[in-house]
Amino acid sequence: MKPNKMKEVSIRMNQICMETMKELSSDFVALATYNNEGKDIRWKFAAGNRNEKYKQITVRYGKGIAGQVMRSGSPMVIQSFPEDINGKATDYPIMLAEQLVSCIAVPVQFNDKIWGVLLAGHRIEKGFTEEDRNKLMEAAKKVSYTISK
Repeated sequence: MKPNKMKEVSIRMNQICMETMKELSSDFVALATYNNEGKDIRWKFAAGNRNEKYKQITVRYGKGIAGQVMRSGSPMVIQSFPEDINGKATDYPIMLAEQLVSCIAVPVQFNDKIWGVLLAGHRIEKGFTEEDRNKLMEAAKKVSYTISK
């Protein structure tokens, strides 16, 4: 991808995160992508972040929220962290880094493959509705459209 195109995509991804955060009245929205070369998943774009730690978070396929969503291809909801999880809290570094208590994450598909994960979270215990899930899925489609251009 050309540098100018990469910059345009980066700007648009950050806009999608910000728009989604407002649309869902969430505290944090982030997009993680899969790196084929290193076989890891990284959080690349975010809105509402308290710090830049999310950029250093790397998880393996099948691990953490992003890895689990990518492996299953299904949305994942955590209503109350860390009570509502399988495994250890340290297996969910994005929740710890951003002090999230509840979140919903959905897969982002591109060319019939799961390309990334879009997550919306709250720093207080707050449930997510079917409408919230649908809005997040629509935002994931915007991400797919952006990378397809």
